[in-house]
Amino acid sequence: MSTPVLLVIAHGSRDPRHAATVHALVRRVRSLRPDVRVETGFLDFNVPSVQGVLESLAAQGVRDVVALPLLLTRAFHAKADIPAVLADAPPRLRIRQAEVLGPSPLLLSALDRRLYEAGLTPADKSSTGVVLASAGSTDPEAIAVIADIAREWRHTGWCAVRPAFASASLPRTEQAVAQLRELGCERVAVAPYVLAPGFLPDRIARGAAGADVLAGVLGPAPEVARVLLERYDAARVPLPVAVGA
Repeated sequence: MSTPVLLVIAHGSRDPRHAATVHALVRRVRSLRPDVRVETGFLDFNVPSVQGVLESLAAQGVRDVVALPLLLTRAFHAKADIPAVLADAPPRLRIRQAEVLGPSPLLLSALDRRLYEAGLTPADKSSTGVVLASAGSTDPEAIAVIADIAREWRHTGWCAVRPAFASASLPRTEQAVAQLRELGCERVAVAPYVLAPGFLPDRIARGAAGADVLAGVLGPAPEVARVLLERYDAARVPLPVAVGA
């Protein structure tokens, strides 16, 4: 059986930094698994579109595709937008939709990496409060996942971890920074739980003005690339057929 094509599905943005970061991440994925064909499609604003990539693959004779949402939580895009686009794919394609990237211990490692790159050290963890700043969502499941991640990350040794949201939910980044100051943390850091630059990450950065440290977006961190491949490998394996089915 041929190796399925990995189609990375990104949201897209008018901000050119978004697509550039997505392409950098995809290049890292290709470097890790040269045996896998990796393509990129965007839901909006950028080209190629997801539909265009699927039509091109079908025209080339491809049969099997793993569609991987480049998303950190399972919110509206993963539940509605992407399945709708995939439902309109050429019928010759066999498409499996992989799970979203988060949550994953590897993403916590990527968050740590970005904070260390911004100037912190492991020795700073016990005296540093961290704002886990995500884009935000109206989906209660996605909000609950961010809160769970914050609790889990706190158990790795940080003084405290508070979730924050750039849209749709509260608290905002600046409010979470103030909460950590009131808690008495020696320093406060903001860790954007976002994959690429854009409008909402810029809002997170503005909200981090009162913090001591602002980390970069997750972007093409090696841990993020490894999560992509984990999700791809899990999706490409056919589910076992139940006895008697």
